[in-house]
Amino acid sequence: MKTAPLPFHQLRRQGFSLVEVLAAVGIIGIIAFLALPNIIAIKQDSERNLAISRAESVNMALASYVQSKGRSTAVTEWATFANDNERYAALAPYLAFAPDAFSDFQPGGFTIDIPDDISRLTKAGLKEGTTAVQY
Repeated sequence: MKTAPLPFHQLRRQGFSLVEVLAAVGIIGIIAFLALPNIIAIKQDSERNLAISRAESVNMALASYVQSKGRSTAVTEWATFANDNERYAALAPYLAFAPDAFSDFQPGGFTIDIPDDISRLTKAGLKEGTTAVQY
């Protein structure tokens, strides 16, 4: 005996139709499009905050360097360093995070200028490209 076929609304469906999948992909695409500018802004803000934090770390390391060496010895020794790489090497023991190269310490797009003269203990400079960053 042959059974009658089930009506369409009683058939068991397996999977999603193409229209349902395309609708879901479209909705996800719209959400991603709306969120992308915020994600980019957050990344830029975090890079700037990292650069400021690293510049402040250099300032703290400078103060520690002067305290540990004594002011006159530190100023005299500091004058012998020819560039920021040599100054960074002298400060590295006083930094919590200090990769071997000064270029690895600086966040992308930012430049930290270590002071040439520490007799007045001035802050390290910070630039984003060629623009000075106040911190």
